Amino acid sequence: MKIIINLFIFLIFGSAVASAQSLADYQRIASENNPGLQAKYKEFEAALQKVPQVGSLPDPAFSFGYFISPVETRVGPQRAKFSLTQMFPWFGTLEAQRDATALMAEARYQSFLDARNQLHYQVAASYYPLYELKRWKQIEQENIDILQSYKTIANSKFKSGAAPMVDVLRVDLMLKDAETNLSILNQKEKPLRASFNQLLNREEREVVLIEDSLEVEAFAVGFRRDSLLTNNPVLDALDLKIQASEASELAAQKQGLPKLGVGLDYAVVDERNDMSLADNGKDIFMPMVSVSIPIFRGKYKAAIKEAQLMQESYTLQREELVNSLSSGYETVWFDIQQQLELIELYENQLVTTGQSLNLLFSAYGNSGKEFEEVLRMQQQLLKYEKMKATAEAKYQIALAKLHYITAKTE
Repeated sequence: MKIIINLFIFLIFGSAVASAQSLADYQRIASENNPGLQAKYKEFEAALQKVPQVGSLPDPAFSFGYFISPVETRVGPQRAKFSLTQMFPWFGTLEAQRDATALMAEARYQSFLDARNQLHYQVAASYYPLYELKRWKQIEQENIDILQSYKTIANSKFKSGAAPMVDVLRVDLMLKDAETNLSILNQKEKPLRASFNQLLNREEREVVLIEDSLEVEAFAVGFRRDSLLTNNPVLDALDLKIQASEASELAAQKQGLPKLGVGLDYAVVDERNDMSLADNGKDIFMPMVSVSIPIFRGKYKAAIKEAQLMQESYTLQREELVNSLSSGYETVWFDIQQQLELIELYENQLVTTGQSLNLLFSAYGNSGKEFEEVLRMQQQLLKYEKMKATAEAKYQIALAKLHYITAKTE
């Protein structure tokens, strides 16, 4: 008995939690599980690892030499020599390289944010067709129920001699069409669900809970237009790449300057046995300073020119993106307004069609005539209901696209 009670509680609360899932929940799941998005974040983490690589000094050089034929000196023959040298790039070179690499890593992070926003849009664009399909199935099932009731009435009219047999046959034809349409809609759900679950990196057969209704809201002209060019991850990434190229140009200029080196030589000296001398056999310490002479300027000039060209490229890409975002906003805004007008139209048409259907059905109940017109009006009502569901789904997809291009994350 206790097991049954626990199972009952689990079913109640489990279904409540499941039904509480919304599009935002699915977007969060996609953010956590989508392998493409995870790959983008790994690229950012990998880019961060380059910062200490370019910001470190070159490894010191150590050398050892052994004199096969000892070099005689006043205080004794030299037997071996040890050398240790450390080169230092020109002042500020390492800092410029670190800045360039860190800025490029931050640009990778902005690319990750854009990929996340794009994934959220893709989830929405896959979710709302499932809502549309759910509504179409509900509408088609309601249509079948109504047609079955019409068939019953037509049969009664025929048996009483108030209506011809052809009315029953007409309903049969429409019933078969409706049942076939419902069967096709049921089959259509599988690929749509598989595509949606793929974005969430889940099993294709995983159940997707769809809302029963959608909110449709009219927005003021220019809604979120002021956010179009602010906090946009793609624009921010290009700005960071421009800054990184400027830092790369500075680093290339400094790499063309002399490099300084400091070192120490240590020579092992044996004692002389043929005479007694001060410092006899004393080892030799010799501090050294070296300077590289960058006389081959071609590679440095090319590196500077490369950085300058990349700055120009990123600047042009940014200009192109600004133009694309502006035109994209206008297109999406038109789509939103278009779907709003269509939704309003279909709502009005549904009211008028419903009233006309009621009048026709009442007339048919009294006279048994014009049953074909009743069926035609019923199909017109069905068409408007489906078109409204489609317009609602398209409206939500367009709104999701607007949120994406304006970088709305909540």
